[in-house]
Amino acid sequence: MPSPCRSDDVPLIHLVRHGKAAAGFDSHLDPGLDAVGQRQAVATAERLAPLGLRSIFSSPLARAQQTAAPLAARWGVTPVIEPRVAEIPSPSDDLTQRAQWLRGVLADRWTNLDATLCDWRTAMVDCVNHYTEDGVVFCHFVAINVIVGAATGADEVITFAPDNGSVTTIQAENGSLQVIELGRAADTRIN
Repeated sequence: MPSPCRSDDVPLIHLVRHGKAAAGFDSHLDPGLDAVGQRQAVATAERLAPLGLRSIFSSPLARAQQTAAPLAARWGVTPVIEPRVAEIPSPSDDLTQRAQWLRGVLADRWTNLDATLCDWRTAMVDCVNHYTEDGVVFCHFVAINVIVGAATGADEVITFAPDNGSVTTIQAENGSLQVIELGRAADTRIN
């Protein structure tokens, strides 16, 4: 992984989209990784391991924790479970309703969405803005878009499509986020 130019005292945060899930948003509330996702998790660990030991944070969802596990094992650390980088909160546990709702949200703008989602977004941005040291955060498609959107000033919910296992790198300094490198993009299903 190339070493981006940076100031040594500014936290560099690597946002990792979880590996391919065993089920989609419309068919399981908290799936783990499928075989492809497990391979992606190992490949991501191989890519990030040379960075050297740093903190690992993970969404509480199974697919993010399972993606974090190979890197955590290599570094001999226990990931910190961080609920503020979890998947976008759905108003329903009904899988069909949840999928329909998500499709609408993904095509929208933050200024059009309800206060619950805007509060979730604000909490996530605040969380990442307050990291004081380099770290790796294992999270989700929409979560990465929240951070990239905050860094670029975008109002669209989706600004790019981070692939499963991709790494997006940002800097957080004095309440300001800067995109250093977008992760590999792909036509991808939200899972």
